[in-house]
Amino acid sequence: MNLVRSELLKIRTTNTWWIFALISLPLWALTLLINWLQADTLTNGNLGEVPADQADTLAAAASADALSSNLFTTGQFFGLLIVMLLGIIVVTSEFFHQTVTTTFLTNPHRTAVMSAKLVAAGVLALLFWLVTTAFNLVAGSAVLNAIGLDSQLGNEAAWRAIGLNLLAYLLWAVFGVGIGVLLRSQIGATVTGILLYLGGSIGAIFVIAILADRWGDWINNLQLLVPSLASSLMVTGADIPGNPPRWAGAAVLIGYAVVTGVVGTLLMRRRDIS
Repeated sequence: MNLVRSELLKIRTTNTWWIFALISLPLWALTLLINWLQADTLTNGNLGEVPADQADTLAAAASADALSSNLFTTGQFFGLLIVMLLGIIVVTSEFFHQTVTTTFLTNPHRTAVMSAKLVAAGVLALLFWLVTTAFNLVAGSAVLNAIGLDSQLGNEAAWRAIGLNLLAYLLWAVFGVGIGVLLRSQIGATVTGILLYLGGSIGAIFVIAILADRWGDWINNLQLLVPSLASSLMVTGADIPGNPPRWAGAAVLIGYAVVTGVVGTLLMRRRDIS
């Protein structure tokens, strides 16, 4: 516990946490607006003529389960990015401020230090999830009432999505720590993480859409290989035709996190930190 408190203190004594908090607020508000407009469009019946092969998909997306799950997990895309960056900084700040040698001299058991960093990153992810979920429950309920649905606060699918959203936040914190161990440069790891997250997500969406149009809907299963898309799949709240099952997204994401955590721990134990 002392090691975990020490890691959290290192974050609290920097400007990092509140800078990320300020960045995340407008991004959350923008995402809420987009989700509101999407929910209103899906429920007002003004979609025009819908192709037969898309009718089931739109019906599933317009269900109360899907709409409430989407609204109550608003901000996940950018939230996971920020949590990953916090995980990166938990590790790279040691090298940036040249305190890593002192850390390992006072705590020679590197596995314990790595475990403390993983736990500290998880605590930060938990706090971030708590704040955004509190906002989402208030704002999401208001949006659902505004579009003619109940608040859906008793919807089991929505609460399941909220719980899986927490899992996604925790796992992305692990990813961040792993990237920080692999690339010890704070700037290099941060830029690489952002490019991989945004570029990988946007690029994968276009590539999968093109391939699915040519080779069939089974190509959509490839989105499981992209961590950010697997995270989004976890919290859909309803089974969307043509998409992989939600549990598969969770399983793949857990697998990535386990590999990242193990590799990060092994690198931390064996690397020369001088």
